Amino acid sequence: MSTESPSYFDHLETLSTQALLTGMNSLDQTVPQAVAKALPQLEMLVEATIACLSKGGRLFYIGAGTSGRLGVLDASECPPTFGVPHGVVVGIIAGGDTAIRKAVENAEDDAQQAWRDLEAYNINDQDIVVGIAASGRTPYVIGGLEQARQHGLATGCIVCNAGSKVAAAAEFPVEIVTGPEFVTGSTRLKAGTAQKLALNMLTTATFIRLGRVKGNKMVDMQLTNAKLVDRGERMLMDELGIEQEVAAALLQQHGSVRAALAAKQTK
Repeated sequence: MSTESPSYFDHLETLSTQALLTGMNSLDQTVPQAVAKALPQLEMLVEATIACLSKGGRLFYIGAGTSGRLGVLDASECPPTFGVPHGVVVGIIAGGDTAIRKAVENAEDDAQQAWRDLEAYNINDQDIVVGIAASGRTPYVIGGLEQARQHGLATGCIVCNAGSKVAAAAEFPVEIVTGPEFVTGSTRLKAGTAQKLALNMLTTATFIRLGRVKGNKMVDMQLTNAKLVDRGERMLMDELGIEQEVAAALLQQHGSVRAALAAKQTK
């Protein structure tokens, strides 16, 4: 596994802060290039996700450690960003929610637990399951994907090594080969960055295609704080050529940018 290969850098403890930061940054710049090579695979996964969600299905992420946390993060950001209901995108981490903050020993080694975790959501063949595993060998993820396929679900994965067992278990694998880490084997670095980029693209492209963005704006975003209310007002001001006071009143009356635009434009 290239993610476990020795770092190109050594004697890290002897380096200055500047040298450490420069070294990490130099490696980080290789990540977008690795992601770019995987775009054809990612396109296939996006299309499969769109197909499932457009029929009322859901997107489930399964992962352990950093990979699992990234899935939970991406899932949690979809409702406020795109206005989709909670439960349309679900992040499941080995060891349960406790593992988001604190590692749960041996949780990733149980090949049967992921499917049990998925069953708690009444998962069905309209849903899609995406496994996230930098190493590509996590039993929790492999077992979950294998069970999902056996039950007729669409499956995908995001891994950072080529030819992995996780990729073999997925119908739509995305292999982003990021190579050795700055600290040998610390896949929360380059591999984690690559996974975050891929997850960003997966859900953003999916929800744009499903109509959750108008032009280039998040018209369905949830107005849950002052910053987002201000953003919504500015969207209306730009789109409709109105003053801030009018935009604020429209937003308060209709509750979302999309609804306010629709109401104004039908008059």
